Amino acid sequence: MAQKVLITGGTGLIGKRLTALLLQKGYEVAYLTRKRLNIPSVKVYEWDIKNNFIEAGALDNTDYLVHLAGAGIADERWSEKRKREIFSSRTDSIELIARRLKALDIIPKAFVSASGSSYYGEDTRDFQQTEQSPPGNDFLSKVTLAWEKSGDEIAALGVRTVKLRTGIVLSNDGGAVPKMAQPAKFGFGAPLGSGKQWLSWIHIDDLCRMYIEAMENNAWHGAYNAVASPPVTNEYFTGQICKALHKPLWLPNVPAFALRLVFGEMANVVLGSNYVINRRIREETDFKYQYPDLPEALRIIFRS
Repeated sequence: MAQKVLITGGTGLIGKRLTALLLQKGYEVAYLTRKRLNIPSVKVYEWDIKNNFIEAGALDNTDYLVHLAGAGIADERWSEKRKREIFSSRTDSIELIARRLKALDIIPKAFVSASGSSYYGEDTRDFQQTEQSPPGNDFLSKVTLAWEKSGDEIAALGVRTVKLRTGIVLSNDGGAVPKMAQPAKFGFGAPLGSGKQWLSWIHIDDLCRMYIEAMENNAWHGAYNAVASPPVTNEYFTGQICKALHKPLWLPNVPAFALRLVFGEMANVVLGSNYVINRRIREETDFKYQYPDLPEALRIIFRS
């Protein structure tokens, strides 16, 4: 009998690719969604977090639980209302599942939750951040810390729990890369701010394989920095996008004040520097990256 993986946020960028890989491996995949959807090869259950509702049968026979749900960080300007939505969409959802699992006495084999490299702060300059580094004190740090703490309610039930602190996910189907590539496609790709700020990245296939490894391997537990190695500067990252698209790198850089005028507080996400190291992945696991090299990863993405 196929093992069941229940995914929250399964219709998002990571969820779609993860689903494809899970189905290839013979898993049964189910989603929790806010609306009834018809998705080939996936059983869909409805839930309503505000009204404390999960459709009957959704959690039954769940072998693995994957939590990807959360309002998009860069989808809208950060009004106070949007900030509350970003926060609650990540925490209230998993707290509801924890209560329901406890009531039904269902104990999955493992719980794997998305998290973010934003845990360490919007701008940690060139200080190396490992899994043992302390959390930051800005908005996204507080969101990510609460996100991880809500997952501890699942761990308290006796479920092996893994949290993947993810950097920029490389994909041509959504996320940050297509937005960053849009100016480059018209010959106006330029570094942002100083261009010297560090960013950490991972190819979407490596990330999804990491989710599966975290599910299947009982040695995985706790938080891991789900990034490739090494981090790169914004200037280098932008230059490699331009190179993959066979376009010139435009100078001068886009000034920080212009980004703040357009995006408000959200501009801190791209102007801040985060040198995040995947120490636990390298030292404690046998995980092998398919795309450890940024130029090759971008070339493959834009070729597809």
